[in-house]
Amino acid sequence: MSKGQPPLKPLHPEALLSHAKLAMIERLSTDAIIQSLAPGQEHCLKTRPDGTILDGHHRVRILRQRRIDVDILAREVIVRS
Repeated sequence: MSKGQPPLKPLHPEALLSHAKLAMIERLSTDAIIQSLAPGQEHCLKTRPDGTILDGHHRVRILRQRRIDVDILAREVIVRS
């Protein structure tokens, strides 16, 4: 986990998240969700340099509901030119 990075912020409004996908992720353990977001995984947590989430919205929401500090999670930062 990394520190000194900007807080995570959603790209999309929460109302646009898939309820079916959230229900599926809710069944996973917290450790499994965190592992799935780790850099190097196929669908790791991807953000812009400012912390805007590009991949991982549903999993981050579930972790926040579980009171996990998601802002310290390691992430792949995508810089578009």
